Amino acid sequence: MDIPQRLTGKTALITGASRGIGLGIAQRLVAEGATVAITARKAEGLAEAAQTMPPGAVLSFTGKSDDATHRAAVLDGIAEQLGGLDILVNNAGINPVFGPLSEVDLDAVRKILEVNVIGTLGWVQEVLAHPGLAFRHRRGCIVNIYSVAGRIPSPGLGSYGVSKAANSHLAATLAVELGPEIRVNAVAPAVVKTDFAKALYAGREAEVAAQYPLNRLGTVTDVAAAVAYLVSEDASWVTGQLLTLDGGLLTAGGRA
Repeated sequence: MDIPQRLTGKTALITGASRGIGLGIAQRLVAEGATVAITARKAEGLAEAAQTMPPGAVLSFTGKSDDATHRAAVLDGIAEQLGGLDILVNNAGINPVFGPLSEVDLDAVRKILEVNVIGTLGWVQEVLAHPGLAFRHRRGCIVNIYSVAGRIPSPGLGSYGVSKAANSHLAATLAVELGPEIRVNAVAPAVVKTDFAKALYAGREAEVAAQYPLNRLGTVTDVAAAVAYLVSEDASWVTGQLLTLDGGLLTAGGRA
């Protein structure tokens, strides 16, 4: 595939990027010319992810997105080693529970919100405040990864869906607050073929895919291509948009 070089000279931070959608986004941005910083909880996974990209194109930082000390260390490292930041992709997220909201453990819900919502806002606030990143001066771009579960109720995914609905509204609100210097958008994938979503399709992929007008599940390439567009100059008049990537699922009346 002929990859456009829209991001040459740009720097990007992708959270939760040791595998799946986050890794796919990092690889796509590097392929378009960017230098990326990636974060995740496990050092081994990060090291393996970094090896899939050219030497010198990636920095790795191990830690948890809901840990303010980790966030500060990442941003200091980017400022020191890359000299600034142009792109922030908030991909880190967890979903440790499955079941109805009426029965879910409240401590688990607090943890989901802490990582998926508070952590996301924390990254944004700290990127904006860090003097060594010059994010506003560089007319930075932010993309939040949310989910179709945040657009329409999905059985068993209520806690996760609530957090992702908050993430989409967070992106829309930030777009209004941070313009005109900074653009903020969000993308909502349906079921994408990753380990994170495997429970939603494993052993019955053809049955699940049949609900989609395009008759297939999503891939990390689908999501990465959309994010690359949103952070490029091709999308210079695009902000506050919540882009659904679902192969037509919701239009056809389906849900994750």
